[in-house]
Amino acid sequence: MNFVPQRPWDSVLDDPLTGRNDKPRLSGLSMLIDTGLGIRETLDLVELAGAYIDFLKLGFGTSVLYPRSLLQNKINFLREHDIHVYPGGTLLETAVLQNRWKEFLRQAKNLGFSAIEVSDGTIVMDRKLRQQLIQEARNLGFLVLSEVGKKESGIHLPVEEQLDLIQHDLDAGVFKVIIEGRESGKSVGIFEANGSIRRDDMERLANRLRSVDSIIWEAPLKSQQEELIARFGVNVNFGNLQPWDIMSVESLRRGLRSDTLRLAVDSEGKQSLTETPLILPAPLFR
Repeated sequence: MNFVPQRPWDSVLDDPLTGRNDKPRLSGLSMLIDTGLGIRETLDLVELAGAYIDFLKLGFGTSVLYPRSLLQNKINFLREHDIHVYPGGTLLETAVLQNRWKEFLRQAKNLGFSAIEVSDGTIVMDRKLRQQLIQEARNLGFLVLSEVGKKESGIHLPVEEQLDLIQHDLDAGVFKVIIEGRESGKSVGIFEANGSIRRDDMERLANRLRSVDSIIWEAPLKSQQEELIARFGVNVNFGNLQPWDIMSVESLRRGLRSDTLRLAVDSEGKQSLTETPLILPAPLFR
C-alpha cells in the first residue's frame, strides 16, 4: 500500500525544510497518545493524517474499558494503514504487579496489538525482569519500545542512569527507547516545571548516544517540538502527541509554520527573502 499522499500543492511549492522521511520510516516517527477516540474519530484521523502517524498508543489502561469488538476493529483498521498500535506501558506495569504479565502479552497478541511498551514509570522493576519482558515480547512477534523515566512530578533520573538503562534496553533488542514526558510535558524527564527543556540534560544524552535516532522524545508542547526540530532536524522522533496536533506537528517538521519556517530562512541566508524588491499594489485611495 502506498502511504505517501498526493498533495495539492506539490506541483507549486516545496517544503521549506526538506528531507522529511516518508512511511514506512525508521526515523522521523510520530507517536500519538489516544485517551479515548471513538471508531469514527479514528477513521477521520487516519483519513486526514494517516501518512504522518507511525504509532498510536492507547494511553495508560484505557484499552481495558473498550468493548472487545470495537477495540479489535480499531486495531485492525490502524494496522491496515501501517500504524503500529499498542497499550500504554502503565497497563503492562499493572500486569507485572499482579504477576500476570505473560498472560497480558498473550492477550495483547490475541487482540491484534503490534507493539508493546516496557516501562517502570510507576513501579520498581529490576533489570532482569525488564530484560525478560523485552525478550518475551519480541519472541511473540511484537515491535518492542521501552521507556526511561518516572511519572512522578519533579523526579528526574540522573543522566548517567538514563544512559545506562537506554543502552541496556537497546542491547536487549528494543526498537526505540522513549524518554518520559507524560501528557503534560512539564516537571518530568528533560522538562522543567514550565515545560522548557533542560538543555544540559538533553545535550548530555544526545552526545553520549550512539545515535539519537534510537530515541523517541515525548514532547507534547509546541515549544518543545520546535526546539527539538531545530536541534536534531525534521526527522527527530516524537511521542505523546495529541491526535488533534498531528497536522500542526507535521507542519512544524516541514517548515510550514512560522516557528520553523525561520529555520529555512536562516539556512538560506536572511538576505534571500529581501534581495528582490517587493512590488506593492497601488493604494485603493489617495
